[in-house]
Amino acid sequence: MKRLGFIFTALLLSFAGCKELQEPDTPKEPDMTLSIGNISCDTGSITFTLSATGKDVHLFNRWGVTYGETADRDKGKVQNIDGVPSDGSCKVTLDGLTENTTYHIWGWAYSKDGDRIWTADFTKATTARKPDPTPSKLSGTIIGTAYSVDYSSGQKSTTVNTRHNVFDSDFETYFASYERSGTWVGLDLGSKHIITKIGYSPRITQPHRVELALIEGANKPDFSDALPIYMIRQAAPERKMTYNETSCSRGFRYVRYVSPNDVRCNLAELEFYGYEDEGDDSQLYQLTNLPTVIINTENAQEIVSKENEISSNVYIISENGTNLLSTSETGVRGRGNASWDQFPKKPYRLKFKSKQSPLGAPASAKKWTLISNYSDKSLMRNILAFEASRRFGQAYTPYCHPVDVIVNGEYRGCYQLCDQVEAAEGRVPAKDGYLIEIDAYAWKEVSAFWSWKGTPVTIKHPDEDDITDAQRNHIESFFNQMETAALGSDFTDPEKGYRKYLDLESFLRNLLVGDFCGNTDLLWSVYMYKDAADGKLYTGPTWDHDLSFDNDYRSHPINNNNDFIFLTVPSPASDAVREMTRKIVKEDPQAKQMLAELWTEAYENGSLKTLPDYLDQTCLLLQASQELNFKRWKILNQQVHMNFQALGSYEAEVQFVKKCIEERLVKFDQYVKNNQ
Repeated sequence: MKRLGFIFTALLLSFAGCKELQEPDTPKEPDMTLSIGNISCDTGSITFTLSATGKDVHLFNRWGVTYGETADRDKGKVQNIDGVPSDGSCKVTLDGLTENTTYHIWGWAYSKDGDRIWTADFTKATTARKPDPTPSKLSGTIIGTAYSVDYSSGQKSTTVNTRHNVFDSDFETYFASYERSGTWVGLDLGSKHIITKIGYSPRITQPHRVELALIEGANKPDFSDALPIYMIRQAAPERKMTYNETSCSRGFRYVRYVSPNDVRCNLAELEFYGYEDEGDDSQLYQLTNLPTVIINTENAQEIVSKENEISSNVYIISENGTNLLSTSETGVRGRGNASWDQFPKKPYRLKFKSKQSPLGAPASAKKWTLISNYSDKSLMRNILAFEASRRFGQAYTPYCHPVDVIVNGEYRGCYQLCDQVEAAEGRVPAKDGYLIEIDAYAWKEVSAFWSWKGTPVTIKHPDEDDITDAQRNHIESFFNQMETAALGSDFTDPEKGYRKYLDLESFLRNLLVGDFCGNTDLLWSVYMYKDAADGKLYTGPTWDHDLSFDNDYRSHPINNNNDFIFLTVPSPASDAVREMTRKIVKEDPQAKQMLAELWTEAYENGSLKTLPDYLDQTCLLLQASQELNFKRWKILNQQVHMNFQALGSYEAEVQFVKKCIEERLVKFDQYVKNNQ
């Protein structure tokens, strides 16, 4: 028995030993393959697609590439890729590479367990930079305004003082167009050329007549797609050529000199230099540090109507010439009231074919405005008022950005690209409700009514073409009830008074902006909106501040007042508007307390005190543009519209506004404290 036990034990040990001597299990390789394809290269970059395939691709949670100039993978640079390999593929661009250099590239992926797989070593060389062609003086078919003027008779001519004179190498001859404005001369180069230099010489005795002339390029013979290449900013010497380098990278077939306004295109000589090339849009010409808005209307029509749109190509060049917004079939018309009827520098409204967010604006919309600011020689009163609106905490403040504007090749000045005040997403929050305006110009509008108390009101939304009778009756009735309650003896009653209809906080915030800024139009134009059929009327947004900050002879000096300006503003839309505002601010204890709290929030605890610093920043932003603007509009020594003074310089105008704001902060604080 002992012997049998020993044998049995030995057998067991033998089996165990055999098991230990067996080969271990081999780890299974994941079923996933990385590959590189669709390769392209440039002088400083290589672009390719990194792809991942296989049933185990989901096991990998990170991927990227390693690259370098040697075959030593450990010395390469690493570039991670967004996403995961299970996405299937990803386009990869390696930037900042040396031209005409071979690079080793490896794709890789990490598994969730920390394992990595690689592609094979892939090599690709960047291209050598092509030497720029040597620019030369260009020739072509002479094009431009057809008729010249024969000064001896004052009649049209095609033989005297013609456009051909600017290409005859003779300083004594010149082009003099029959029309005083809207004229030009140039070349059809026959094919696209990149312009590297322009040369010009003014008509003898008229050196200033080249100032603000624009050099444009286009690829359509009607110049409907024209973009600026260069602006001549000052007078040029006579009997010699003045040369200026250009940097626009787009190639143009047609190039031209566009005359400044009212000088008959007086030019002695014109030269273009460059080389044949399609070019690209990597570097376009921007007039100043501000974005440049270019409007090319159909058949170069002048914009003369507020009602009839002209189909136009509109371009916006920004980010130092590296960004281009290009639109076609954009409707352009005039806008405004006094600014349209009385001023030579016209404001415009743009209606894009599709929604746009120009210059990164918050709203994506079709309608945008170009505010001219003609009578505001600081060019910033609206900008400052909008900033005050934000600092007073209004629910919505219109977006605005200063820009330079060109219309059909003519420089028009410094403008503001702004939101259109409308009920829409990203703008007035009343898309499904109502937008109205207490409006002294309501008599000019189709969709308007006069309240029981004689207040003129324009209905902005729904549009006149869409509003129903029921909607019209509702908003008219609601406004009448609000105004009647505000003017009644029980106006503070929570059940019978105005607060049943009018949101007090928005009303006071809007009033604070208008009164603090000293806007004499603050009761002439008041926007209100209503969210829904059972909602209240909310006040805002702030708008139209060109008369603010003591820019109106009727209210100057605003800081000599002992109380709010709305009490004496010379131009309310109706007496009822002023009386309603007076009662709320002066007789409603709740309103008085809230007004004081809102002022403290913005002034003592907020950022309103730094508004003068914001003015300084805005002045620097506008510096280059204002110089051009006041060369185009020579009004610094003129009293325009409601101006009570003309200070003679832009710097003086800005400093006047700054001093007004600094004094206003102190005075308005007194007004609020005295009102409690």
